[in-house]
Amino acid sequence: MKVVISLSGSFFEDATRIKQIAEVLEEIAKSYGLYIVTGGGKIARERIKIARELGANETICDYIGIALTRVNAKLLISALRNVHPEPFPAYNEVAGAGAVEEARISVMGGVSPGYTTDAVAAILAEYVNADLFIDVTSVDGVYDSDPRRYPEAKKYDKLTAKELVALTAKEELKAGSRIVIDPVAAKIIERSGIKTIVIDGSNPRDILNAVQGKHHGTAINPK
Repeated sequence: MKVVISLSGSFFEDATRIKQIAEVLEEIAKSYGLYIVTGGGKIARERIKIARELGANETICDYIGIALTRVNAKLLISALRNVHPEPFPAYNEVAGAGAVEEARISVMGGVSPGYTTDAVAAILAEYVNADLFIDVTSVDGVYDSDPRRYPEAKKYDKLTAKELVALTAKEELKAGSRIVIDPVAAKIIERSGIKTIVIDGSNPRDILNAVQGKHHGTAINPK
């Protein structure tokens, strides 16, 4: 079984959290082939904001965000054991990808401007014919609006891929976007038919629980 995880950049702000996540990922990798795509998080959004103030266009802002996702990939690789830094074959452009051969873990950051690392992870899941795609965020699932801004936002326990596409289509896609799943990722999930789960990763053990079918997030039915 192959599992692809999109890991929010919000989980890379201190060494303790990164170590906790790495321990869980190594446990998952004992039984599953594991692929990780790291986000940029707060520092990426801050640098993108500065770039915009300096007059940078959105493509340049995207490249700044991509660079910081790769920094987070390096941090995760540093926390994993027996790392052999090699380019991951799915994307020749990835600088700073790495693999843990014994534990069967591959780690990478962003790739191209125009979409988030969730989309990168969804494309990767399709590329490797993954059985499961898990979007690990700082929100406990998919809502009809941002629950961090709107307390009355409605959470979905289940969605079809088609419903997810319709829900994300209204979102603005810009460098540093904080939407839970971007429209590109939603379309890839729909066309690939890969089972997808969106969860909160505040407790790293919940990532393992989701792989095992136990979660309190949002399940995306590809059909």
